[in-house]
Amino acid sequence: MENKDIGLTHIAFAVKDLDASIAFYQQFADMKVIHRRGVKGSTARPVAWLSDMTRHFAIVLAEDPENTDTKLGPFGHLGVACASKAAMDAKLAEARAAGVLRQEPTDSGAPVGYWAFLDDPDGNTLELSFGQEIGYLIDNQ
Repeated sequence: MENKDIGLTHIAFAVKDLDASIAFYQQFADMKVIHRRGVKGSTARPVAWLSDMTRHFAIVLAEDPENTDTKLGPFGHLGVACASKAAMDAKLAEARAAGVLRQEPTDSGAPVGYWAFLDDPDGNTLELSFGQEIGYLIDNQ
């Protein structure tokens, strides 16, 4: 059996409310839960793995109601590419309505593209972008 889980596989951080964080990443990053374990109030901390299902990479969220873990941000962030500028603008409208849009979009040109920052329920930073050229830059190495 070929091992497909090599290289960068996940990022993990603690969150105060696992369900709220799952809902945020489902809404704004089009992710789904691929693994979940643990129960609130038990010795096994609730944990969920989320993926956008496009590559072998997951966000691992571990619930800790007393979370004092280092926040991802304000610059440190997870970056999620959108399929189109219109799709990104629709997500940004949702983010504005939800009060989670931290920084309005900026178009920085190639290779950075069009991007904006959102706050997840714990204050971690999610970047939505369109037109970043990571794939092009990697393919042309």
